[in-house]
Amino acid sequence: MTNEPKSIDLLRFENVTAGYGKRPIVTGVSFSIARGEFLGIVGPNGSGKTTLLRTLLGILHPKEGRIEFPSTHPDVPVMGYVPQRDTIDLLLPFTTAEVVMMGRYRRIGLGRRAQQKDMQAIDCALEQVGMESFSGKQFRDLSGGQKQRTLIARALASEPEILILDEPTNGMDIASRQTLLELIQSLHASGALTVVMVSHLLGDVANCAQRIALIDGGHFTVGASAEILNETNLSQIYGTPIAVTILNGKTIISAGGPNARH
Repeated sequence: MTNEPKSIDLLRFENVTAGYGKRPIVTGVSFSIARGEFLGIVGPNGSGKTTLLRTLLGILHPKEGRIEFPSTHPDVPVMGYVPQRDTIDLLLPFTTAEVVMMGRYRRIGLGRRAQQKDMQAIDCALEQVGMESFSGKQFRDLSGGQKQRTLIARALASEPEILILDEPTNGMDIASRQTLLELIQSLHASGALTVVMVSHLLGDVANCAQRIALIDGGHFTVGASAEILNETNLSQIYGTPIAVTILNGKTIISAGGPNARH
């Protein structure tokens, strides 16, 4: 009999409090992100998801507690960040390939020219997301789904250990959402890429993530998807009855649980 290999933590939050100025937004947060896992971060609007994300990215520094990097010490793991696509300035005249190149800047170095290996990394990232035939097209002329794929390619071009996605399916129709989620799942499954996805769309996260961090101001809970995204937890956090059902192997989460008032 062989023992299962123990998961290796890429980073750990140890009793972290973070916020802006003197105002804490999230307090006493402790959790880890293991190499190769898929973690979903969910919570109501204004619950602290963005604050937690900015702290994870190093934009905000903990007011209390610390973030440890036990498996990569002394180096911080490379994080490929995929922002919400409506935060990108569509007036700038960049091609798809030029947008993806931005994700390579950290590898290229300040004031240096791109080398063949950098161009190969860009081509590879475009191919991974199925956007290689759009490399010369203006980013602003792409569809919503194509823009999101390009931003994912930009993150992949940095050769990250952790891929962090902020509301990746926000504003998409059902078909585009499903296609993008399948891409994200494929990227996670095809290698040792660790994925962290922040979303207010609970069903998207429930059907992708292995573990869920549920955040609501002073409350923070992390655990297996089925343990966290249940009707009791969600109804309490969102202040309305929530129904959780399984249909054809998919989790469907909707407002209006069995105790809903009519």
